[in-house]
Amino acid sequence: MKKINFKKIGIIALWFLGIAGLISSLAFVTASEKKIKGKTVEIVIEKDDDNSFIDEDDVLKFLKDRNDTIVNQPMKDINVYKIERALNTHPSIAASEVAVTVTGDVSISIKQRKPIVRIINLKGESFYIDNRATVMPLADHYTARVLVVNGFIPEQYSQFYKFSVPQIEKDSAFKAITVIDDIYEVANYIKNDSLLNSLIIQAYINNDREIELYPAIGNQKIIFGDDNDIAEKFEKLKIFYTQGLNSVNGWNKYSVINLKYKNQVVCLKKESEEKKSKPVVVPIPIVAEEKKKEETDKKEQASAKEAENKKKDVAATKETGKKDKKTASSDIAAKKDKDKKDKSKKEKTKK
Repeated sequence: MKKINFKKIGIIALWFLGIAGLISSLAFVTASEKKIKGKTVEIVIEKDDDNSFIDEDDVLKFLKDRNDTIVNQPMKDINVYKIERALNTHPSIAASEVAVTVTGDVSISIKQRKPIVRIINLKGESFYIDNRATVMPLADHYTARVLVVNGFIPEQYSQFYKFSVPQIEKDSAFKAITVIDDIYEVANYIKNDSLLNSLIIQAYINNDREIELYPAIGNQKIIFGDDNDIAEKFEKLKIFYTQGLNSVNGWNKYSVINLKYKNQVVCLKKESEEKKSKPVVVPIPIVAEEKKKEETDKKEQASAKEAENKKKDVAATKETGKKDKKTASSDIAAKKDKDKKDKSKKEKTKK
């Protein structure tokens, strides 16, 4: 008869009891969690560039209007992903993150959208374009301090809020009938340049669908044209302001500054308009080519210096090699001389 191993049976029984206890405790915890309700809601709103498009009350009201209640709501009924998706549809919110603890505390982190330009169309309707190149409506209780563009802009918010600037630029037919993309590209360049951002305060779209800029200093109209060669045009403008106007003391001398022409700035004097005589156009040949030449010269100088250093290194290596060879030859000669002397001593000893 086979002997029964009671010890082994006891260990197996303990394992089963442990697993059963664990399952029971998990079931208890799950049942307890189901009874827990939402207690508190902490809302943290990231504020960049002093923008305040949305506050805590706006978030709570938005969720309440959608029947997405949290406080006193059973935890099992709080759908975190649904709340996040809902918040991300808010026109002032770029992204949101919702977290829930087992004790019923809920935290909501909000990242606001960042407008870079405000557009006022022909009907007087206003809307923004944000840093993600998408159209954005105005906020009810806050106006962002950004570049303002008005003039011949027939585009309406309802026509473009579903499209981004890259989508407009990819569609040739769409691009041909709108200036939204031109406005964004120019405004975005201004926003990312500290000098231009403080210098240019307003833009206007004329009947030829060209962009005109108006500075904070002086009373000039800056004819920018379309969004081609943006960097070159603004580089010309900066050089003109820092060198051209200062050199002739002409901050109020010109009424029009035209950046449309390649490698030059063309200016119209104020007296030409006042006297209604033939306009005096002042060409100012500055920009790109000289700067490019200067950069090319620097690169060539750096390359020449690098080549010269390499030659010096090669020459130094060769010289070191020669010295090493000479030293090696001297060592060999010295060794031979020593061996010869030792041999001579041995021979004398034998005699």
